[in-house]
Amino acid sequence: MTVIFSLFRVLTQSWIWDKMPHTLSRRAVACGGWRWLRGMLRQDDYRYIGSGVWARWSDVHSLTTALHAPGQLPDLTDSSTRGCLLALVREAWGDSEMHMALGAKGWVWLTGESRVYDVVIPINAGETEAEALVAALEAAP
Repeated sequence: MTVIFSLFRVLTQSWIWDKMPHTLSRRAVACGGWRWLRGMLRQDDYRYIGSGVWARWSDVHSLTTALHAPGQLPDLTDSSTRGCLLALVREAWGDSEMHMALGAKGWVWLTGESRVYDVVIPINAGETEAEALVAALEAAP
């Protein structure tokens, strides 16, 4: 069963990484508002658990820890990492209620009062949520 799961994971990750270039992760890390938050996943399957420590659960009974390795990139296909990226975007824009929605012209950023941030719409319809988050972090004041 483990072999089948591992094969499935390799195949799906290959397909996902074809759709999500590493350059997007590099763009995120290069932003002024970037930092690793607890819960984010690196591309080597280690999750940040705080205080510079990373952990990887290879199976139910096995935990491996590691210290921060410079140059590591976030896995932007991971939902927890994207949630943390949203928190960084909100922090960078100084708006705790900022959120986004996919509209007819692409991703649109809104505040709690539904005011649109026009400056943060360099995203075309059909692009990924991760790309919208990175663009918003890049465009933050």
